[in-house]
Amino acid sequence: MLPQFITYLLVFIKLQERIILALLGIILGKSVASAQFDEPVNKPYRKMEVDDLPIIETLEKLDYKELLSNHLSKHGKELKPVRRHKNSVVTVPASLTCPKCSAPSSYLYANNGDKGQYQCKVCACLFSKQNRFEKEAIFKCPHCFKTLEKIKERKDFYVFKCKKNDCPYYQKKLNQMSKEEKERFKKDPQAFKVRFIFRVFHFDFKPLSKETPEKPKVDLSRIYVSPHTLGLILTYHVNYGLSARKTAALMYDVHQVKVSHQTILNYMNSVALVTKPFVDHYPYELSNSICGDETYIRVKGRWHYLFFFFDAVKKIILSYPVSPNRDTLSAIKALDSVFQKYKEIPEDLTVVVDGNPIYMLAQHYFAQHDIHFDIHRVIGLTNEDPVSTEYRPLKQIIERLNRSFKGNYRATTGFGSQEGSVSYVTLFVAYFNFLRPHATLENKVPVVIPELEKMPNMPERWTKLIELSQQYLMDKQAA
Repeated sequence: MLPQFITYLLVFIKLQERIILALLGIILGKSVASAQFDEPVNKPYRKMEVDDLPIIETLEKLDYKELLSNHLSKHGKELKPVRRHKNSVVTVPASLTCPKCSAPSSYLYANNGDKGQYQCKVCACLFSKQNRFEKEAIFKCPHCFKTLEKIKERKDFYVFKCKKNDCPYYQKKLNQMSKEEKERFKKDPQAFKVRFIFRVFHFDFKPLSKETPEKPKVDLSRIYVSPHTLGLILTYHVNYGLSARKTAALMYDVHQVKVSHQTILNYMNSVALVTKPFVDHYPYELSNSICGDETYIRVKGRWHYLFFFFDAVKKIILSYPVSPNRDTLSAIKALDSVFQKYKEIPEDLTVVVDGNPIYMLAQHYFAQHDIHFDIHRVIGLTNEDPVSTEYRPLKQIIERLNRSFKGNYRATTGFGSQEGSVSYVTLFVAYFNFLRPHATLENKVPVVIPELEKMPNMPERWTKLIELSQQYLMDKQAA
């Protein structure tokens, strides 16, 4: 009895410890949990299959007034509104109009009672109240040409499915099943994908869009330290991964420069806002091999996700958004940032990612906007399929980048704000692309800028990079 009671007390104490650490994280604005509680939950991805694009038919737009006029000319009498029965309990909302010809509710039938389906007397359009806006385009299965039905509404997209049982796609999937799979399919049909499925994204985002840069809160021309001192601070904090507090202590102990850790963070935010447009819009010379992955960082005590996309040949970081969610929209934004770096997207562009299904959905989204690329998924730690065997070296490259970032980021123990996390990641990318020598590039930086190469030391290179970034902003404003 006593050992069981002790075990119960230990479990209860651990639960209390977790609650206390969570409350401290909320109060202090960043994580204070020990390493044993600082590991994110790692769940395996479900294998996902994305089908080809469906047949898309645009709903023809008509004018009901013109149709009524044509009916009068053809038949010699007006087309009268729908005659309702006095005892009818089914009503058509007065605000409802036909999505095809814009006929008012007086010309609409309640086609199936109170089930929500309507038919227009003017143009014979059949529609429902719930999906009348989605009916701007009609999606049909490319295998049986049946109109797809909307079955689910997700956060970022709607799911449409072909429900025709004699569809060639459905029949082919059934015939490919083994005897054991067919038995399982009868008991658990949701475990198999046997229907043609199409996803319609409904968030407002345009591919290849440009974002206007923000103005820094602190004017770097009016800071109290010299440009060389600012370069030293950036070198210690970004290049060597020291925390803001250690950087402040080092500046005082070694250089006799007294500066607070909060002032250092303010400097970092200002430099990041100035350098970000230069980093994002620099005319990089890129290859056609891109690898991507997401890693974890702490923001205000919660896990956030950093999406890295990396040129595997040129060793250039192309995309680095920080998002509180690991979802399809975040993957689309990350890939969109990559595409902005290309003058023309290569026809043989290859993107290597892990098994996370959000990248397949992102590929599907861009295909709907006529942006095409090949995506290869390296799943797991062992090569269980030919794709993983061929492309694992590229996946290992992005994993190495994640380790390099974690080596610099670890000293911060997380960030107290979203702005702070974005600033730090931006400065790391600027350092990685323009200032950090790479062993596989014969100890040269990925992007060689002659003005930076002429600088005698790293602090001077940082200040020169800031100058080039400010000049870029001034030229852009003048244009």
